[in-house]
Amino acid sequence: MTAILTRLRDCLKDDRGVTLVEYGIALALALLVGTATLTALGGEIAAALGVAGAEMPN
Repeated sequence: MTAILTRLRDCLKDDRGVTLVEYGIALALALLVGTATLTALGGEIAAALGVAGAEMPN
C-alpha cells in the first residue's frame, strides 16, 4: 500500500510535459477563438452561400 502511495505522490510531483489542466485551457481557448471567428464571419458566409445557391440551376 505504501508503494502505491509513494508512486502516486511521485506522479503528482512530476511537472514534466503538459498537464490535463493545460490541455483544458488550450481547448477552451481554441473553442473561444473558433466561436468568435464563426460569429464574426457568419453574415458573410451566409451571404456567400445565398449567392451560390441563387446561381445554381433548379
